[in-house]
Amino acid sequence: MSAPLVVGARRSPLSRAQAAWVGERLRERWPELAIEYRFISTAGDRDPGTPLPEIGRKGLFTEDLERALREREIDVAVHSLKDLPSDLPDGLMLGAVPSREDPRDVLVVRDSLASAAPDDARGDILRRLPDGARVGTSSLRRAAQLRASRGDLDPRPIRGNVDTRLRKLEDDGFEALVLAAAGLRRLGLWPRGAHLLDDGWLPAPGQGALGLQCRAGEDGMAARVQALDDPTARVEVRAERALLAALEGGCRVPIAARAFPRGEDLCLRAAVYDVDGGPPVEASETGLRSSASALGRRLAERMLEAGASCLVERARRLSR
Repeated sequence: MSAPLVVGARRSPLSRAQAAWVGERLRERWPELAIEYRFISTAGDRDPGTPLPEIGRKGLFTEDLERALREREIDVAVHSLKDLPSDLPDGLMLGAVPSREDPRDVLVVRDSLASAAPDDARGDILRRLPDGARVGTSSLRRAAQLRASRGDLDPRPIRGNVDTRLRKLEDDGFEALVLAAAGLRRLGLWPRGAHLLDDGWLPAPGQGALGLQCRAGEDGMAARVQALDDPTARVEVRAERALLAALEGGCRVPIAARAFPRGEDLCLRAAVYDVDGGPPVEASETGLRSSASALGRRLAERMLEAGASCLVERARRLSR
């Protein structure tokens, strides 16, 4: 019998669910394929108390999985693509971007507020929060977006698995949380107080997408992984990640982007936010799907010329 294919992921419930989803898709194509799972503690997992922007460096949730790939402990690493730096290590490749889950963010309000908000509140749910509302988020981008939306809101750091954060919403004095819709949907969770933020609120580049990483040069393994690739998801995140790389952004810079097909073309919307709460630099551009990377770089250049360079530098200076 051939050796099993080993799928690696982080130890969190969400990462386990994502790995299981990938394993199921592989088994659908190759029913006789033996699959094992290996769950690995990453640097970001080992320091659950420090806000992510304060840790600062790239690869917090990916480097340990990449090490396991290089050392042949696993054959495929399943990443949340928004966590994967745009510059991949030598010897590793992004083998597939499977079909994308909902890329939007969700505002989850505590039960006492959920009963007062109509189900169709959607984008205006932020305006319904009480003055000075404490909103939990582990993301510098989301904190900056909250301040840009309403200067009186009080973004506060929160870490932990999705279910842990939902519990803290009621136990730790928050009025609301901002979470990724993809994580809630993949875990089968949708709290009563969940409202999609879809009116001008952009997600992180790559949000909602998975990145399947494998070793370069292993054609057989790469072919299995590439069978799960979704062309539309791949081209969307290619544009978003190219923009992120051109802006030289990371977890210390509040950058948002979303690409989506428009006929035969691809439209990319993006924003760089001010960590001090000032107005963001927002822009959009449309181009050929076949030139997704060039589209991302072109839009980044326009944004830098329009003032985003000052916002990027300010964010880096304040995080040192």
